[in-house]
Amino acid sequence: MSTHAKRERLLLADLLETTGPQAPTLCEDWTTRDLAAHVVVRERRPDAAGGILVKQLAPRLERVMAEFTAKPYEELIQLIRTGPPRFSPFSLKQVDEMSNIVEFYVHTEDVRRAQPDWTPRELDPVFQDALWSRLERTARLVGRGVPTGLVLRRPNGQTVVAHRGTPVVTVTGEPSELVLFAYGRQSAAKVELDGEENAIAKLQETKQLGI
Repeated sequence: MSTHAKRERLLLADLLETTGPQAPTLCEDWTTRDLAAHVVVRERRPDAAGGILVKQLAPRLERVMAEFTAKPYEELIQLIRTGPPRFSPFSLKQVDEMSNIVEFYVHTEDVRRAQPDWTPRELDPVFQDALWSRLERTARLVGRGVPTGLVLRRPNGQTVVAHRGTPVVTVTGEPSELVLFAYGRQSAAKVELDGEENAIAKLQETKQLGI
């Protein structure tokens, strides 16, 4: 596992343990138990995890999710901590770096920011750069369904076009906040939006942002 992905994995496991199985998350109606089951299924049941993106596989995913959600909460947390089994593609360092740095950061914030007493945490510049690198690669995918043009901008001026179109809305923030915004956590992300008022309203209301 990469350093950043491993850190976020362990932080997520600690948060899930601290908050307990019935705490809210930013993932709509998911509790922390549901989120924990999702993480485990994604890494350990590739035969079902495809249902996250492929509608035809969704019924199988629902069955497997129900199976894992029913497991003891402590077991789910331990499975997250220990990481994927050797046969999983996520056990490969390159795949882990590509797939899990954003996955675990976003889900960590899903737990943190759903709690009433959450406070922002400072992230080191290297981690911010790593998140930006991933966002550059996935921006077009996460922005494919938005109803406006969408540009994501770092405070240092670096930009990436998530969706071409007019009118354009420019979203400015640290990479960590832009990732949350781009992955459907618009209401929780600490960003600034610039553009026509109607375009901003449409962007904030869209349910298609994120994957």
